[in-house]
Amino acid sequence: MPELETRRLGRTELKPKAIGLGCAFLGSPQRVSDDEGIATVREAIDRGINFIDTSAAYGGGESERRVGLALQGGYREKVYLQTKAGTHRDRRHDFSAKSIRWTVENSLRQLKTDYIDAVLIHDPRDIEKVYSPGYASDELLKMRDEGLIGYTGVGCRSHDFHRYAIETGVCDIVITFLDYTLLSQTAAQTTIPLALEHDVGVILASVQGMGVLAGPRPDVELTGRRYPGQAERAVAMWDWCNARGISIRRFALQFCLAAPLNGNGMLLVGPASPRELDEVLSDATADVDLDLWGEFERSFGVGLEV
Repeated sequence: MPELETRRLGRTELKPKAIGLGCAFLGSPQRVSDDEGIATVREAIDRGINFIDTSAAYGGGESERRVGLALQGGYREKVYLQTKAGTHRDRRHDFSAKSIRWTVENSLRQLKTDYIDAVLIHDPRDIEKVYSPGYASDELLKMRDEGLIGYTGVGCRSHDFHRYAIETGVCDIVITFLDYTLLSQTAAQTTIPLALEHDVGVILASVQGMGVLAGPRPDVELTGRRYPGQAERAVAMWDWCNARGISIRRFALQFCLAAPLNGNGMLLVGPASPRELDEVLSDATADVDLDLWGEFERSFGVGLEV
């Protein structure tokens, strides 16, 4: 497999590979066993991925627990580790300083580490409140000063929330999800350029549309929920790729790897098994056929930034 490109993440000192491992699906006790989750994380690291993203929300804490188990035996030292606060099932949407500290301390135990490279405020409902004195951001900055965490930021879908967080001047990283994909590039007009202007790291998540662009023929109802009015277009893209013997996943991943981040950002993938990881990495690192991409762009108006 070709070497993954090393990126920068804004003004942080982190130097992740272009692709990081998102561990939301690894928290599913119905879909993934402990052994499979551990194997997926370790296989990703062995194959060059050096950024692991999880959250206390994923699987009711199962994702963090499994990541913690996987990072034993010297694996922790090989990666940047990121989690999120504010959506733990026992403190959901409680962004008070007390709850944020409780959640991060719990994450440290679950992840079996004494330091987390980045902790993001997860899905806030009131962005101004979480950046007010005595709330989430303040407490994370205190924990940073105590040496428990490295960088802070926000993970949510609202571009207005991204803007507010970035303009506070204390946000190091933003995650945007579903809004830079083959079906939607709205983040390219809002969050991405503002983050670049302020040297804030950008992470593109759900680049496969939470399953819509992951390989199987898109489910019309699911696609309509993720991308209203785009279901027919998603199916047409899939049919176009299928007729040429190529998974739509390859186009979805290569498109996001070429996002206009100027080397200041990365994307997350979320395989739930070593087999899925292999599929994702194979498609992401396959040779880019510019002629084929030209045909795709003429058909759907979406092409690579080259």
